[in-house]
Amino acid sequence: MLEHGTDYSYDDLLTIAKGQLRLEDIAAGNVNGMKEEDSNAASLLFIDTNMYVMKVWCEFVFNNCHEWIIEQIIHRKYDLYLLCNTDLPWVKDELREYPDLETRERLYNIYKDIMINQDVPWVDINGDYEERFERAKEAVDKLTVFNLQT
Repeated sequence: MLEHGTDYSYDDLLTIAKGQLRLEDIAAGNVNGMKEEDSNAASLLFIDTNMYVMKVWCEFVFNNCHEWIIEQIIHRKYDLYLLCNTDLPWVKDELREYPDLETRERLYNIYKDIMINQDVPWVDINGDYEERFERAKEAVDKLTVFNLQT
């Protein structure tokens, strides 16, 4: 969807959501199909978009959300969310919108509210780039140790 950049429609978001889950399922299949000796840290799958993100964008931009996206939120299960805070400067790319801090903070608070009101563990990721990496790594390490013990 890079060819459209920030020029998208409500229905485009449904197409993007379906493509996201298709790619996620392919990647998860590749991870789950690894040989046992290769399955330690390499068995982790990181994704930067899920149906919560699609729901927020549908509602934020179009004040409506596709029922299909809502249904996927109910059925999809993840182990951990890393919620990136707004404390780094905004950097332009082909897909990024809303460079102003006020809108970024509004979106962050929407995502934070979602995190608070769902059952999957989540961690606020803030600080400079190194601090963010360390917080994320620590959260993933804790989850990995917990999953190995259960």
